[in-house]
Order: sequence, then structure tokens, then C-alpha cells
Amino acid sequence: MATPTSVAQWTADANEALTLSLVRAPEDKASLWAREVYENFHPTFTYPIFGEEEKIYGYKDLTIDLKFASGSLAQYLNIQYSEKLPSSSTVDDIEGTLSKFIPAGYYTDEQKFLERVEDDALNFKPFGQKIHSYTRAATTLTKGKNVAISQVLSPEDQETVDFEVYHSTWQTPGFREFHRRMQLFVLLYIEGGSYISEAEDTWEFVVLYEKRRRRSAPDVTTYHFVGYATLYPFYCFPERVRLRISQFLILPPYQQDGHGSALYTAIYQHVLASPSIAELTVEDPAEAFEDLRDRNDLKMLLANEKFMREGFGPEAVSSNGGKVPRTKRGKGRTMRAGAGNMGPPADRGWLEKWRTELKIASRQFNRLVEMLILKHMDPSDERAQRAYRLQVKERLYRFNYEILMQLDKQERQQKLEETFQSVVADYRRILGHVL
Repeated sequence: MATPTSVAQWTADANEALTLSLVRAPEDKASLWAREVYENFHPTFTYPIFGEEEKIYGYKDLTIDLKFASGSLAQYLNIQYSEKLPSSSTVDDIEGTLSKFIPAGYYTDEQKFLERVEDDALNFKPFGQKIHSYTRAATTLTKGKNVAISQVLSPEDQETVDFEVYHSTWQTPGFREFHRRMQLFVLLYIEGGSYISEAEDTWEFVVLYEKRRRRSAPDVTTYHFVGYATLYPFYCFPERVRLRISQFLILPPYQQDGHGSALYTAIYQHVLASPSIAELTVEDPAEAFEDLRDRNDLKMLLANEKFMREGFGPEAVSSNGGKVPRTKRGKGRTMRAGAGNMGPPADRGWLEKWRTELKIASRQFNRLVEMLILKHMDPSDERAQRAYRLQVKERLYRFNYEILMQLDKQERQQKLEETFQSVVADYRRILGHVL
């Protein structure tokens, strides 16, 4: 009979045992700076593959190397261990389990895999239509949630790194096979993530790639996978669609460098440019993505001079892209109530006109408006404060109506006030990252 100690000796944490790498050809590795590391990182989740406890039983000193060609995502699998228990129903079949989640044809011969990496470096090109691009200076890549996306660097500079976003569908030649290699990342990095059905032919995809010049041969450019999002269109009366972001991820080596914001911006600009799309929505966003969305939507509204002028009056627009002008003390100047359509209370007809034009979902747009009013509102204006409180509470009441109706009047009022205070506190946190 196995003891707890012996079981532990033969049990590995799947998240630690599984190591992922985005492998580049040697000449492409030579073009990287020291802080750029794209190999030997770990998944956040493995429960969709190895079970709820994310444990693998039957091995000692277990390592599972799953390597991807950095462009095509061709895969190489290597499983190593110092000891293994005799095969039985309790010993996990690692390769048999993983093979259910990755497409057939993965490499087990490392030399052949590296030859494929070399070949892909020269021949792999993104699938679909390019819809967005931006540039970065490789020498100044930094970590941070609010990294600015520069678009004015010289493309002739050998140390300029280009990033490009491509739009694809199932009908894009070669993309279906590429997606089968790519989709594993959804299970490993999105909590509750699952594979989408290839039988649903209306799915759309946006994929972000790094485009890099070789130092040894600047005329040679190679493409490397950064992240992607899946989009699903829903019918919107009378003859348009609502486009919903379903899955959205940036791989760990590229995180905290502003690439998530760039990918989101690419999707939003694609929506704005498409007459057939009525608005952009998001499916059950995680907290981190919701923050990313809020920051980028707020920056977009602040940069829209016409929107800010109509909303808060001419004083709300300045030469720094719509941000609130600064006083000598460095604090944002507050606006008197009624200076523009934002009120408070905000003009609903005016809000709906802009919401429709900007193609933002109702709840998200209302939240953004509430944040902007909070930022501009004079804290000493009691009438404005009361109007704002009523405006926000009315939305919260409608959104949480069924839950609130289960409470008596006093509890309902108390719960609504608590929710209001929590929402305002979160608005201030988000505004602190933007302004």
C-alpha cells in the first residue's frame, strides 16, 4: 500500500514540469537583446489537460519540454525523468494525454525540429490581411502596464522592431492548421478557456506577430508569434453584427510591454473601419483584461477632442490630446456642472449618439462616461455630486435589478450605496493609471 510520502515522491506539479519555449533560428537569437528571453517559461494552468489538481503521477525528476517554432508554432515534445513506476492505470501517460490536445505531426527528434525552425525563419509568413502595425526600439523595451506604443520610429533603423496584426478566418489558406497549433495557449493561460469548434465557420481571428530584421543580414525579416484573439459575430438588427471578443491572450515573454493594448487597439480600429459591425463587445472579461479595456477606451475618449468639447465644454480640451488641463498645483481642473452634455446628469440622447458612433457596448460606455464625469466634477458642487450619485445608482439598480428585488427596501438602499462606493473607488483606481 502506497504511503503519502511515497505518493509525493512520484508526483509532479504539472505547471512546473511543463516548460514552454518559442524557439528561433541561431541568427535570429543573435539579434536579440539580453532582456529578451523567449524560452523556458511555464503555463499558468494545466488542469484542462492533467486534471483539476494539476498533478502528474508516476515519475521522478519529471520535465516536459514543449517547444514551438517561434513563427509557425511547429511543435517538439520531449519528456524526461530519472525514474518511472511500472505502467498501470494510476501512472499518467503524459504523451498520450498531451497528444489529445496538440495536432498530430509534432516532432520528437530535436535535430529535425531545429531544421524546421531554420526553414520557417526564412519561409514563414503571417496568414490573412494586415490590419495594424506599430514599432518599438529594441534597445528601450521595458516592462510596465502603461508602456506607450511608439509609431514614429524609423523603419530603416536596424534596432527598430516592427509588430503587425493580421486578420484571418477559417477560409484563410493555411490558417486552420496554424490555429490547431496555436490554440493550446488558450488552455494554458486563460482560466476556464476551451477550444472553439471548427464547425462554426463564422469565427474571426486577429494574430499579433513580431517582425524582426537580422543584424547579420538586415534585408532578412522573420516573423514571431506574440498573441492572438478570437472574435465571434452576432446578428444585430437590421443587417449588421456585434463583434464579440471571446479569447484574448499575449504570451508571457511579451507581457507587460503594452502589446495587449496594441492588440486591443487593432481590434477596435478594425471594428470602427467596418461598416457591417455595429459594436464591439467582450465575453466574460477577466479582471486584468477589463482593466486593459478600460484604460484604452478612456485614452481613446480623452483624445477625441470633439467628444470632450461637447461633453465638458471647451476648457476640457487641451493641446495634450483631450486631457484635463493642469493647474499650477498639478491637479486636474474641475469643470462646472452643466458646462457640456456630460452634466451631470448626462444628456442621454447625446450619449447614445456618441456610443453608436464609437461602437462601444452600452454598459461599457456608461462606465466610461461615469469615470470621466468623476474626474471632471467639482467635489464642492453638491448639486453635481448628487446628480452623479443618482445617475450611477440608477444604472446599478437596473443592472442588478433581480438581485436587489430579493431584499427589503432598507437592505436594498444599503446594498446600492455600498456598490456605488465600491464602483467609485474602482473608477479612481483606473483613472490613476490613465491621467
